[in-house]
Amino acid sequence: MKVYKTNEIKNIALIGNAGSGKTTLAEAMLFECGLIKRRGSVDGKNTVSDYFPVEKDYGYSVFSTVFSYEWKEKLMNFIDCPGSDDFVGGVISALNVTDMALMLINAANGVEVGTINQFRYVDKMKKPIVLLVNQMDHEKADFDNTLASMKELYGNKIVPVQYPIGSGSSFEGIVDVLKQKLYKWTPGATAPEVLEIPESEQERAGEYYQVLLESAAENDEGLMEKYFDQGSLTEEEMRDGIHKGMISHTLFPLFCTSAEKNMAVHRIMNFLNMVAPSPTDVPAPVNSDGEEIKPDATAPTSLFFFKTTVEPHIGEVSYFKVMSGTVKEGDDLTNADRNSKERLAQLYTVAGQIRTKAEELQAGSIGAAVKLKDVRTGNTLNIKGTENSFNFIKYPEPRYRRAIKALNESNTEKLNEALTRMKEEDPTWRVEISKELKQTIVSGQGEFHLRTLKWRLENNDKIEIEFIEPKIPYRETITKAARADYRHKKQSGGAGQFGEVHLIVEPYTEGMPVQEIYRFNGQEFKIQNRDTQVIELEWGGKLVFVNSIVGGAIDTRFLPAIMKGIMARMEQGPLTGSYARDVRVIVYDGKMHPVDSNEISFMLAGRNAFSTAFKNAGPKILEPIYDVTVSVPGEFMGDVMSDLQGRRAMIMGMESEKGFEMLKAKVPLKEMSSYSTSLSSLSGGRASFTMKFASYDLVPSDVQEKLLKIYEEQEKED
Repeated sequence: MKVYKTNEIKNIALIGNAGSGKTTLAEAMLFECGLIKRRGSVDGKNTVSDYFPVEKDYGYSVFSTVFSYEWKEKLMNFIDCPGSDDFVGGVISALNVTDMALMLINAANGVEVGTINQFRYVDKMKKPIVLLVNQMDHEKADFDNTLASMKELYGNKIVPVQYPIGSGSSFEGIVDVLKQKLYKWTPGATAPEVLEIPESEQERAGEYYQVLLESAAENDEGLMEKYFDQGSLTEEEMRDGIHKGMISHTLFPLFCTSAEKNMAVHRIMNFLNMVAPSPTDVPAPVNSDGEEIKPDATAPTSLFFFKTTVEPHIGEVSYFKVMSGTVKEGDDLTNADRNSKERLAQLYTVAGQIRTKAEELQAGSIGAAVKLKDVRTGNTLNIKGTENSFNFIKYPEPRYRRAIKALNESNTEKLNEALTRMKEEDPTWRVEISKELKQTIVSGQGEFHLRTLKWRLENNDKIEIEFIEPKIPYRETITKAARADYRHKKQSGGAGQFGEVHLIVEPYTEGMPVQEIYRFNGQEFKIQNRDTQVIELEWGGKLVFVNSIVGGAIDTRFLPAIMKGIMARMEQGPLTGSYARDVRVIVYDGKMHPVDSNEISFMLAGRNAFSTAFKNAGPKILEPIYDVTVSVPGEFMGDVMSDLQGRRAMIMGMESEKGFEMLKAKVPLKEMSSYSTSLSSLSGGRASFTMKFASYDLVPSDVQEKLLKIYEEQEKED
């Protein structure tokens, strides 16, 4: 393959709702450019994009797939992204390393929830976008309705460049407004006839042409002046205006096609070849230090690795974008994230499993390398003397969690290794081996997402697993002050054990002062704050340890042991065994023995005194609360709100956003267990949601009583 310069490279994310036909379009493009001799199909399980076993079995894309082809002196790099919202990680990573998006819309279904969600990411990143209404041959195809709904959402930024003649079985051609031509297909023909626009379409074509002309002129002062002076622009000038409008995110050109019948695919390929921005046309990315890194082939080399797959008979395939400089076969680079050396023995451009050797790739290129020894998704490799790293890909928080276990315990280690590997392939899978819950928790974007994980473990790795309801990471705290003392005394011949601790516990909030006098049962306790330690707990919240010992009642060398005993009890709270947090402990008195006192004695005395005081201090259980935002069509709003209220949600507000209602609520994690499935059922799959940890709040008293009973029964069983 020839070496392409940066301005000859086009990087495009192929996005759209599930079922919009992205994989079919990819096949048509690869066939048109001659990279494949025969087009595969999703039903035939033989497409370039969906080549993993799970994708063939399920009949939909699970992973993003890179495919590149050469077309009219340009290198076209596409990333075909999954359409299901459960696999949104592939969309996000693709948009971050490409320079524009080509979004497919199913002509029969129009704007779908996946369209809205993915467009939101495009909008947030200000990526240029071309819209392609696909499946115009579908019996329910409705171009006009699709165009109207897109305009309702995004206004006059939506500008048709084409419109169809007929639809469904009568779909026979397109009017190309920019070219001012009719492309008409006759049965059995491999290429369309290029005709003049018939008189019956002149008026409609003229209206669309005028809109396109004005939209193109608006993006360049010179073009606007010429348009005002002459009333028209050349086709080349209009393309230039469209190009600038796409980059400024003020113009979204719209095309139509039937990818399955290869109708108008050649035309969209030509348009992208001429109008899609190159890496030098769009704002340069910034590194982790906030420095702009321009795609300059003469600059020091930096590669960013955005995707990893594990393929049969090959092993790891690592996909990268050349952020700057030029990379060649045999280059020695340094991993900025892992401080290790890496040699790139072979470089490739790829189309699914088809790999084409590339001796050199310049800035802006997307390529692949195999069997790298120490590269992970998100890593940066640099030439010596360069220290770039990149962290611009921000994945969404998980929305669905399950505990996972191998049915055969002997496979536990093998399972953990497989999960670690799979997390590299899809960073939106989160894996946590929880010491607190004594479970391995797998989190993802939805039930579909985790079902795919299960399929791969059982079919690829031959590990039978089960998902079970995950425990909730409750916390324990107190609501009032209490005191207690405990004497640990043990005598069994030889050296004994003796330690006595008197302490006060109280709920702690930031900046709260220590009182000078505490009263319990009519008795006063005067406190002298001799020393305070604030411990930031790894599970959240704080333990504040106050030394108020006077007169040497307890030697200072035993205070660390007392605190160790308290910490041990906080790691297994007195109520339910959950972590305790936000407690201040004041050790104000005690006793010791000149011979029998030692660290273990004071650790046990501190632990038991704390446990007794905690139980008398109005103990409460805290539960994790999440900020939940639901995007839902208005007609389902009532059902969705009722369902949330049944989940103990606190509705925080509502607002409208481009045809959808955005419902914001605070919801306990316990109630979100199967929410993705329920929401899909309530809305016919048209609603989506995000969730993010917000805080810990007190559980209602009836819920606390249930939790205490459950814990008590578990303790009896143990």
